[in-house]
Amino acid sequence: MQFMLLFSRQGKLRLQKWYVPLSDKEKKKITRELVQTVLARKPKMCSFLEWRDLKIVYKRYASLYFCCAIEDQDNELITLEIIHRYVELLDKYFGSVCELDIIFNFEKAYFILDEFLLGGEVQETSKKNVLKAIEQADLLQEDSKPRSTRLHSCVKS
Repeated sequence: MQFMLLFSRQGKLRLQKWYVPLSDKEKKKITRELVQTVLARKPKMCSFLEWRDLKIVYKRYASLYFCCAIEDQDNELITLEIIHRYVELLDKYFGSVCELDIIFNFEKAYFILDEFLLGGEVQETSKKNVLKAIEQADLLQEDSKPRSTRLHSCVKS
């Protein structure tokens, strides 16, 4: 996988993950072109399209489009399954994920993606293992907060 983009029906970019080195200018150009192309397609059209020297695989869930760019020899159906698995992980974590969850918890959405994909390849196929890793990270984050608060209150005294 070259990159993954999440954007709204209005064309607002909500998440982007690039697995190939590109300049910011090129990323913006690609994003603009793909968002326009995908949003212009009719709902009954195929979720795969050839674009430049890549294949674009996308799927709409509620008000969000999940869009991936893969190389010509990669499997489109597996990419659709990767998108679906990511949505399932987001649903499990947020309890029926919506666009606002991504907006206000974007760092968690990136973290979940990073636990699932590494370098554009599936790192962990087990939803249970991914969710367990996220839960452990959340516990670590929560454990670190009270200590810093206690330390801050001790310093104030």
